[in-house]
Amino acid sequence: MIEPSLDLYGEAYDAVDRSLEELLDETKVRYGMLVDRKGFVISHKEALWAPRPPAFDSVATLVAGNAAATSALANMLGETVFGEQVLQGEKGTLFVQSVGKDALLTLVFDSSVPLQRVRMYSKRTISKMLVHLDAVAAMPKVVLNQNFTDGANALVDDAFAGLGLNDL
Repeated sequence: MIEPSLDLYGEAYDAVDRSLEELLDETKVRYGMLVDRKGFVISHKEALWAPRPPAFDSVATLVAGNAAATSALANMLGETVFGEQVLQGEKGTLFVQSVGKDALLTLVFDSSVPLQRVRMYSKRTISKMLVHLDAVAAMPKVVLNQNFTDGANALVDDAFAGLGLNDL
């Protein structure tokens, strides 16, 4: 099973979520998401006035796939990364910017929102988010070794032994 590459919880999640909400308020974009590069939605917000949002999980998956393809293209052209993607349609724009090496800030807005405003406020928001993402990345990871797994399995077996469930 594929797991998200970012684990945000507690204060770090709240701070990132607040930063995303502030970005929507400042720029007047419709929808904002922080997506990991595997295609999982880490956080999402929508403006109160926005129409029914798209399926965020589907958008996240497609954005991550597009970012991977764009990264491969950048490497072919001698670049380390293309940090920003702008997809403009007749009615709306999709703006994607790298947030460190593991995440993508994804914004959806209509033609009334100036792209330069989105770029300017996004840079500030990304700086705020990186403080929290870097702090989470620096935390020690819990690694369960085989002894722990064997001990836990033995405890579970002992707990159910008296119930006669081991024979099922």
